[in-house]
Amino acid sequence: MQTDTKPAKILRSPFFIAMWLTLFLVEIIKGALLVAVLPVYMDNILGLSAGVIGVAFALQYLGDNLFRAPSGWAAERIGFRATMVTALICTLIAVIMILFLKSAVGLAMACLILGIGTSPLWPCAMTGVTAMSGPQNKNGTAMGALEMAALGGTGLGPVGMNWLLERTHHDYRTIFLVLMGCAILVILVAMILPGRVIVEGEEHAEQAVKNRDVKYPAKPNLLTPFIRLQKSVKGTLQRVRSTLNVNPLVYPALFMQSFVIGLLSPVITLYTRTDLHISPNLYSLLLIAGGGITVIALLPVGKMVDRFGTKPFLNVGFLMASASLFAFSSITSIPVVFGVVMLVGVSYAMILPAWNAFVATLIPKGERGAIWGFFLTLQGSGMVVGPIVSGLLWDHVSHPAPFIGSAIVMAGLAVVHFVLSRNPFRTAPAK
Repeated sequence: MQTDTKPAKILRSPFFIAMWLTLFLVEIIKGALLVAVLPVYMDNILGLSAGVIGVAFALQYLGDNLFRAPSGWAAERIGFRATMVTALICTLIAVIMILFLKSAVGLAMACLILGIGTSPLWPCAMTGVTAMSGPQNKNGTAMGALEMAALGGTGLGPVGMNWLLERTHHDYRTIFLVLMGCAILVILVAMILPGRVIVEGEEHAEQAVKNRDVKYPAKPNLLTPFIRLQKSVKGTLQRVRSTLNVNPLVYPALFMQSFVIGLLSPVITLYTRTDLHISPNLYSLLLIAGGGITVIALLPVGKMVDRFGTKPFLNVGFLMASASLFAFSSITSIPVVFGVVMLVGVSYAMILPAWNAFVATLIPKGERGAIWGFFLTLQGSGMVVGPIVSGLLWDHVSHPAPFIGSAIVMAGLAVVHFVLSRNPFRTAPAK
């Protein structure tokens, strides 16, 4: 499928609409399961220990991160539709396993399969949008819209499931049947994704990549598919090494960007309730204030990124987030807390579309899927390490320590980005 590269046209393209809906529905399922349903179900209903629950959730993140690069590679070779549909069938299987299996091992395997099933989501979305943006990389608007879908689904999933749990008097069988219906719906949506997204002028480059991948054996035999796969992977790795020309600071920056969220996610609820003494209802309002302003601001910020570039938004966003998080660790006045949380929301609305648009400028044309998957795996690893560090800081240093740590990391990102904005590539790109 060829497509226009203008930002407004990208948002109206069949690929983007289908990808947006797929992302939104998958994040509803993930948010509902990981935030609202599984922790309570595994603890209160099945009586599993916190350690088992932690291992199950870690396997979900592991499956998601480990398979991002392979799924991005697959998307460029077998197409977005086939990759996403195959993976989302795994998501449906995971929900079915959660419904029928009661053992710790069974549920841990279900969480691993859930992670594998959702792993192609962001590589496919980023690869497609980057391809459609063309040589000018005007994709801030599209990146903002994708983040809106992700944040909206992540928020709507837990809220909707909590409401349904109350309505059904905690009938988890009904909950899982509803989630199965959502999984089937998202598979049907993914079926309308195009096989490929090719920008005019890149058809010959795409064909050249395919032709370089494999030299087929003269006489096909049972080992032929494996030989083709081995040579294709080897060719991909060689091209990635030869074409990926980025400043080495990009790699720690990718990790740090999600490490901040990993530091905050395990302790934000505990801190607001135990240290700030905020009630559950007031905490919900706090989340709506911070998350709502982020979602509302994402699309207009994305449009401004396309117009003015990523540099001013990232410079201001990182510094504002650092100052806000540091302030959050030391204030106790509830009205001021709301103001600070809204500032954090505004800063993230500036960071998310601008950061993704900035990273997109570093992706070479030849292996977009594989490199996006690699970058997203690095970025996602911060979400795995962050909660561990956060727990150690909470238990052994102080309750505000994770927030101070996240503020320091954000300040470090501001410095790293300042360097990268001046010199994003390892060597000067060929003209």
